[in-house]
Amino acid sequence: MKQYNRRDFLKVSGTVAATSALAACGKKDNAEDIDLDPMGNHTDPVPTDKMTYRTNPKTGDKVSILGYGWMRLPTKRVGDGPNNEVIDQEQVNRLTNYALEHGVNYFDTSPAYCRGKSEESLGIALEQSGRPRDSYYIATKLSNFSPQQYSFEEGCKIFENSLQYLKTDYIDYLLLHSIGGGGMDNLRQRFLDNGLLDWLMEQREKGRIRNLGFSFHGDVTVFDYMLEHHDKYKWDFVQIQANYIDWKQAGGRNVNGEYLYTELEKRGIPAVIMEPLLGGRLSKVPDHVVAHLKQRKPENSVASWAFRYIGSKPNVLTVLSGMTYMEHLEDNVRTYSPLEPLTEEEQAWLEGETAALIKSYPTIDCNDCKYCMPCPYGLDIPGIFVHYNKCVNKGNIPESQQAENYKQARRAFLVGYDRAVPRLRQADHCTTCRECVPHCPQNIDIPRELRRVDEFVEKLKQNTL
Repeated sequence: MKQYNRRDFLKVSGTVAATSALAACGKKDNAEDIDLDPMGNHTDPVPTDKMTYRTNPKTGDKVSILGYGWMRLPTKRVGDGPNNEVIDQEQVNRLTNYALEHGVNYFDTSPAYCRGKSEESLGIALEQSGRPRDSYYIATKLSNFSPQQYSFEEGCKIFENSLQYLKTDYIDYLLLHSIGGGGMDNLRQRFLDNGLLDWLMEQREKGRIRNLGFSFHGDVTVFDYMLEHHDKYKWDFVQIQANYIDWKQAGGRNVNGEYLYTELEKRGIPAVIMEPLLGGRLSKVPDHVVAHLKQRKPENSVASWAFRYIGSKPNVLTVLSGMTYMEHLEDNVRTYSPLEPLTEEEQAWLEGETAALIKSYPTIDCNDCKYCMPCPYGLDIPGIFVHYNKCVNKGNIPESQQAENYKQARRAFLVGYDRAVPRLRQADHCTTCRECVPHCPQNIDIPRELRRVDEFVEKLKQNTL
């Protein structure tokens, strides 16, 4: 695996500057006219009529290849306290209107997202858009995660509540949420032994569910079981985690995306893709990786490589992205308006050399999904990990006091930590209760990683690194 020293970094940084300057001349590799600023960013209008669509083979639905994930919504502060952030519905409405105007028509939510407020927010946003109900597709999930929700009655209640919050009388794409965690015993308790899956299949027959599928994380035995019984369940789609890191080098209890995708493709089951950016980690990469990508296409964003990679797979129905800010939405719409498929050589370059370069950095595999929250002791677990990963990518994790940038990195980490995570919610308050661990789709040993972050922070504070 290639390692970079300071001389290498200056060399590739110079390459970034040079390629950015070339991009500013306003030419692509194919010599088409484009408008770029001095950093190589697009300044021309985002297309409104060039979105790429994929066809659902069962229903004929023309689904935008860019799907809007309703997990990471913009928030605003109201008052004090650890739970003082609420969804900024005005901003959400603005993002929704922009997405619809630019061809996005698939919206993915769950009763478990945004502290239980995601579905309600999406229902409001779609209603205020004034668009006909048949002009967009709503995907939501049967998120019966706690044992108190495993009964048939509770499962039905969750589904009926979803219809109410989403202001609709049918769901276009309904998923059994995150099966695989807990293995076959958990699957049986949640959906099989209680008759809930049979009931959902009945709702599909009645038209209250147009497409029935599941999202998968964890034990591949569960995934294989569900596909072995495809003749019985007739899955209309399946949601999997896939990106150019996970395609061949999935970590933790995740399964290689290549295997999951291929098994679906064999059976003609469309794949919906989650975590194309690994919770943003494939857009917030170290400068070395930025240089590595910019050498190829200086005018393209770092994130666009990940979206083009997974969108180039023909059996992908849509690719979900949790777009918190307008610039995220604009960039992703541009990438898929229309999609420029990657060549086989480019795909291999991302899966191999690029993936290896990214994995050489010691980030924590947190996707900021917030499934571990709320912490019973008030910790901001994803906030801690996001800050740590950011500092890894910025080179602010010195190995010792002898590091060339030790003083600068020490101050950047400690000051940024206090700004990003309130003192009472930092890693030193973890009691190792482990209540968070079963909920992590990435199988992170959260208490162990929190302890590692806390030990690093203490060494920085005491100047004993």
